[in-house]
Parts: sequence; structure tokens; C-alpha cells
Amino acid sequence: MQLKDLKFALNAIQWINVKEDPSDLDSASLWRFADPAFVAEYPQVLKAIRDAGFDATMMEVLDTQTLQNYAAMVEASGLKLAPGYVQVPLPSDHGGRLEKGSFERIHWFDGVRRRAEESNYFGLDSVFVAAEVDQSGSRWERPAIGHDFSQDRLDEWTEMLDEAVDVLNAEGVRPGLHNHVGTWVETTQEYEHVLNSIDASRLGASFDIGHLEWAGIDAKKAIADWSDRILDLHVKDLDLEIARRSREEGLSYERATDLGLYREPGLGGLDIVDTLSALPDGFGGWIIIEVDRASMDPVDSARHTARWLADVTA
Repeated sequence: MQLKDLKFALNAIQWINVKEDPSDLDSASLWRFADPAFVAEYPQVLKAIRDAGFDATMMEVLDTQTLQNYAAMVEASGLKLAPGYVQVPLPSDHGGRLEKGSFERIHWFDGVRRRAEESNYFGLDSVFVAAEVDQSGSRWERPAIGHDFSQDRLDEWTEMLDEAVDVLNAEGVRPGLHNHVGTWVETTQEYEHVLNSIDASRLGASFDIGHLEWAGIDAKKAIADWSDRILDLHVKDLDLEIARRSREEGLSYERATDLGLYREPGLGGLDIVDTLSALPDGFGGWIIIEVDRASMDPVDSARHTARWLADVTA
């Protein structure tokens, strides 16, 4: 597979996951997608992605936007859209298990239905699907090692995912399982259990190579092992020494991020080009590049990433 033949997009996350005071690592971390004021800034962010040299970005409709408003904003930016992302929460993390067919259980998947609707509206036929990020959870404090593993919990989440997969498939959107450090699906054992439990015709694999490597997993091998199910990928670079420290010294997800775990492509320790060489011939999915916390100004980060991409696809 030649890199020049792949479809690349940039997630806007380096504008989103920021410190309140970038000069102070102990200042509050902000998630700007949740900030009602961000909708006014969003068009400038998309313009910066386009001006940096990208022609596509990951779909992310804000809760404060209608589909029509987001569509007009994206059209004005000149960008195409790559698949979005949806989380499936675990009921027992929110008070208890839900009986099948109950009012509460049916409504549990309203967010999944919304993402299916968004995907269809913008002509996207796949989506990344992951376990819920819980920043107060035990794995946020001890990430990347499968902390506090429970087979019963994993089975419960797999059962909930199975229903979410039905919701998405019914709307013509194919989900790809997404591993995410700090969630209940972060280790090889966990994502393989899920993939082996749900038929390949219903659920693909949409790995994050950075999160695989952070958990000590060989991302190239994971892609090769599941090449017949790979739908799309998230790509990021990492400071591998900080990744190692987080596993061995117990750095929290937040602390590892603050210390500079995430790097722009080419500035970390991952051989992204070699990893992507494991993709099968004819792969037609999206490669979404993410810099979860920029090591420089977000605009400069996007420009650096675009230059890196131009170099490796030349």
C-alpha cells in the first residue's frame, strides 16, 4: 500500500485539548468542544486546517449546532469530512445494569443514533466506536496497563456494544472498534475479546496506533493481524519514554499528557510510515491524524503536520 494512495484528514483536537494557561502544566485542562463559546471560533479552526494544507477533517458536530449549521460551516471551509467518533457508556458505571427492552436501555443508545444520523447526513458510511472516556475512573489514573480488569465488566460492555452495532448497521453505518487508553478497552486481550465476540460482517476495527503503542502493543502487528477488518485509523505520534513511564511509574493519563506524551508526527518515537505499510492492498478507509495536545501553537502544529504528510507521501 502506497501512502500517497491513502485518504488523510486532520482532527481539530490540538485546538480542543488545551491548558487554561499553556505556560503552567498544573493549570486546568480544557475540552473546548464542550465550551459554548467555541462554536463561534470553529469556522476559523476549520479555515486554519484548510490553510495548513489539509483537504479533510474529522466530523464533529457540536451539541450547540444543528446539522444544517455545521454543514454550512464545513462547506464554507472547503473541507471534506472523515468519519466521526461515538462512545458507548457502560450502564454499571452509571448506577447499574439496564434490563433489555426497558425504556432506559433503549434510550441508552440515543447518542449512537445521533451519530448515525450525522454520518448519513454527510455521506459517511463508517464511524469509530469506543468505550466511554471517564476522567474520574480508575484507568484514567493508571492508564495503558489494563488496570482493574474485570471479565464480567468487559462482557457487559461487549453486550452493550453489540446493541450499538445493531443501531448503526440498521442505519447503513459500519462501526469500527476503537481502542482508547484510559477506557475499558485498551489492551490486546480486551479489543480481541470484543472483535472475536461480534461478527466481522457487523463490526470492523478502527484502531488508534498511538493508543496501541502507549499500551505497549505493536501497532503494525495489530493492523496486520486484523487487516481484513480494518475500516479506518487514527494516527498519532508519541514520546515513548513518557509512555513507558506512565506504564511503569503510574503516571495518570492527564499527567502523561501534560508532560508531553503527544507529539506532532515525526517528532515522537513512532515509525508511522512503517506501521501504515501493514495496511492491505486496496485499503480505502480514512487515516485521521491527531495531535491530542500540541507541542506548539495549534496553527503551527497543523502546518508542521501537513508538511510531514507532504514529505512522507511525496
